[in-house]
Order: sequence, then structure tokens, then C-alpha cells
Amino acid sequence: MSDKRVYLYDSTLRDGAQTQGVDFSPADKMAIARELDSLGIDYIEGGWPGANPTDDAFFADAPKLARATLTAFGMTRRAGRSASNDPGLQAVLVPAAKAVTLVGKSWDFQVTVALGIPLDENVRMVSESVSYAKTKVAEVIFDAEHFFDGYRANPGYALSVATAAYEAGARWVVLCDTNGGSLPHEVEEIVTAVAKVVPGANIGIHCHNDSASAVANSLAAVRAGARQIQGTLNGLGERCGNANLISILPNLMLKMGYETGVSEADLTKLTHVSRMLDERLNRAPDRHAPYVGDSAFAHKGGLHVSAVEKDPRCYEHVTPESVGNRRHIVVSDQAGRSNILARFRDIGIDADPNDPKVSKLIDEVKQREYAGYAYDGAEASFELLARRMLSSVPDYFRLLGFRVIDERRWDVGTDLLTLSEAIIKAEVKGETLMTVAEGNGPVAALDAAMRKILSPAYPQLADLRLVDYKVRILDPQAATNAQTRVMIESADGKGERWSTVGVSTNVIDASYAALHDSITYKLLRDGA
Repeated sequence: MSDKRVYLYDSTLRDGAQTQGVDFSPADKMAIARELDSLGIDYIEGGWPGANPTDDAFFADAPKLARATLTAFGMTRRAGRSASNDPGLQAVLVPAAKAVTLVGKSWDFQVTVALGIPLDENVRMVSESVSYAKTKVAEVIFDAEHFFDGYRANPGYALSVATAAYEAGARWVVLCDTNGGSLPHEVEEIVTAVAKVVPGANIGIHCHNDSASAVANSLAAVRAGARQIQGTLNGLGERCGNANLISILPNLMLKMGYETGVSEADLTKLTHVSRMLDERLNRAPDRHAPYVGDSAFAHKGGLHVSAVEKDPRCYEHVTPESVGNRRHIVVSDQAGRSNILARFRDIGIDADPNDPKVSKLIDEVKQREYAGYAYDGAEASFELLARRMLSSVPDYFRLLGFRVIDERRWDVGTDLLTLSEAIIKAEVKGETLMTVAEGNGPVAALDAAMRKILSPAYPQLADLRLVDYKVRILDPQAATNAQTRVMIESADGKGERWSTVGVSTNVIDASYAALHDSITYKLLRDGA
């Protein structure tokens, strides 16, 4: 293994879910895992099997990853039980996970006060749990909780825990700055000391951001010899968050010269992945986020713009395109072409960069995004827009009109029911058709009616299903007149998933636009 190779471990799906206001559905976790796999992340922590229904559902139908190792998280065995007879440990060893991360105490204070057990019993818990798990999965990772606090309080004991995990067969011994209170010089000094008893090639770092040092601490650990970094997308995590992999990755690769599982071409997806996560969370991206924010390469009129136009290195520490972002001149918006062309390559569109239609598409995307569309999280809608403007997309059907009715009434007895009914009139293959369908909400009824009217002509739609639906209010100050953005994720029997978007002041109209794109994309891809 090259000494310049650093492995990346993403814990967004577990640590990120501990963020206030964040609640991942199984569909969210599936989509994020696929994006992380496409980016080239080495380990994706799916969650804690047995801890909650969402994580159980995710591991029961885990995504097939092409590049990453799917990892389950759990604890070492409990005191007084053997590793093979601990239900919590057994629950973590799920078939879908090729690696397991076990967390254990490394601070003597927590062992004696929180666990209330002898120090040597804790060491045995770590050693026996790692040793047992090693017989069940390909890789075992040990997270040494509160390691830096433990080392400062009792270096010998903290090192004995780390050594026990390594000698029991842990592929990685991860040093955790659990309360986020360490600073870079402390991390570098302590990791250097640990590397004298555990090889750096087996040391990882897991930092929280309570002192705003998580990224710097992670990089300091690498300088001291650690070769795995744990973190989350956009720095999600409880309290002040975890180390932000979106910032760590370009720092490692572009500034420090380290190798990762992410190639230079993969790195150009960084902005897309960051914004995709925000779209799934229904929140606005941080404009000022390093590398990926809208303002990261923004220059206002005056001396800065003049200098950047002569030599971008004056005010840009890396090229925006290297991380999938773009330069933004506030007084005369330019750019966007390279990003659009990169997206073309991803979806298989062969276009001449000098084609006037490309410029027209760039302008259209800008206008639509200004109006509220977000194509980073709706790749299928972007592909349809691009193909419509550059070539053509068949009109599989033409909507002549629809009506959605909601009825709220008391059922027999005391049950309050709300029923939705959708009536659709459309032209399909030259024939005018009309149908009606019910659903448990207006969008469900509209979806059912569209399938009912289209399925006889297009049997390919039989396996189409909607797996996620999100609504975001874009201008809450407008109250009930606000502009809404609807994101729909769809899937089919082949295991393919895609996302579409619609925007309108009417949530049903926005939903229809996203549904229309979803159905059209499915038919186009299937060659209808």
C-alpha cells in the first residue's frame, strides 16, 4: 500500500442522522449511499442494525455497491456476557455488511464511572469483541471513543485499549475526538505517539467539530501517520457536526498530494454530491461552503474581477471545475458551460460545445434555477430538459386537463376520512381518453389516474413506483401563496432509481410536472 493512500469512511447515514432536524428515510439512505459509492468513498457506514426500524429496513434491502465497502456500526460486547452470547453484537453482524465498526471506551474515567467496570474488563471486552467479529466479517474497525480525552488523562490505558483492538485483528483502530475539543497540534502529537505502537497504516481519525477544528484535526492526523479519515457529507452530525468530507477531500488531494479512492474525474462530482444531500434534506445549500458553495468562487465588481480575469490564481486557490463548481462574476454572470458539458458526458449526450443550442440550454437552466428548480438533485429532469433542447423527446402522451378533488367527511361511526379523487383527460397515441382514480392524497390519486390511462398503451409502466416525495417552500414569507418545489424519486423493477422536479405556486401542479418527467424518463430509457 502506498504511504500516500488515505482511506475515506463516510458516516453520514448514522452520524448525520443525529443532526437536529435531519431524519433519513430508507429511500434517502439508499440514494445517498449510491452517490457516495459513485464518488469513490471507500467505506459507507449504513447505520446501526437492531437500533431502529429505518436502519433495519436499509440493511434488509441494502444497495449493491460497486466500489465502496458497506459497513455496519455497533458496540463491543457488554460486561458479563461473552461476545457470542451478546444480542447487541450479534445484531450488528448482518449479511449485507462486509465490514463492521465496533465502538468501545478508551478513557479510564468513562470505564469506571459510566460503565462501572474494572479497567481490565473493558480491555477484554474490546479484544474479545473484535476477535469474534473477525470470524464473521471480512474487516473489523474499532472506534476508540473519547480517545484524546483518555490519552490526556491516562496515556498508558488509552494505548492499551488501542493495542488490544489491533492485536485482536482490527483492520483500523480509529481515534475519536468525541467531544470535539481537541486542537490540531494536540491531535498531531497524540497520533504520532499512537503510531509508535499501532502502525499508521492501521490508524484512523474521527473528529467532531465543537471547536471548529474537525477538518484541520483530521488533516493533522494524516500528517502524523493516520491513513483513514471518518467524516460526513457537509459536516452533518450531532451538536456542531462531524468532520466535513466535502472539505477534507479536495484538501487531501489538491493541497496535500494524497491518493484516495476518489479520482480527479470523481472529484468534479463534489459540488453535485454536496447539493444532492441538501436537496434530500429539503434545505438550502450553504452559499459560503468552501469549495462547493455558490459563493466559493464568486467575485464582485471591481479590482477582484479585473485580477481574476487576468489570472484566476489571484483569488481562486483551486480551479472551480476541479470540484464541480463554477466561477461566478456577480456583475456579468458567465460560466456554467463546463458543468453542463460534464453532465452531458455522464448521461451519454454527445454535443458540440460550440452549438448555439448549448448556450441556449445554459441560459434556460439558469432561468429555471432562479425560478426555483434544482437539477443537482433531479438528474432525470435535467436529462429530459437537455434532450428536448438539443434533439427531441417523444411526446408519449399529451395532457388535455386534470381535476383533483378532496373530500373530508365522517365515515360510519366516528372515523374522519379524507379521500382524494383525480380525473384525467389525455391524448395517448392519437386517442383521447379519460379516467378517474382514487388515492390517499391528491398526488397519490393523480399518480394512480396517470398510470391507469397510460398503462394499456405503455406496459413498461407496470413496474414503476414512487419511492419518495418531498415538498419545499421556496419563499415562506409568501405564506400560502409561496412557490413550492416538489422532488419525486422513482424506481422500477430493474432496480434503477431516478429523481425529477417540478416548481409552481400550486403544489398539485408542481407534483404533476415531476410525475410527468418521471413517467417520460422511464419510457424514454426503456425505448418506448
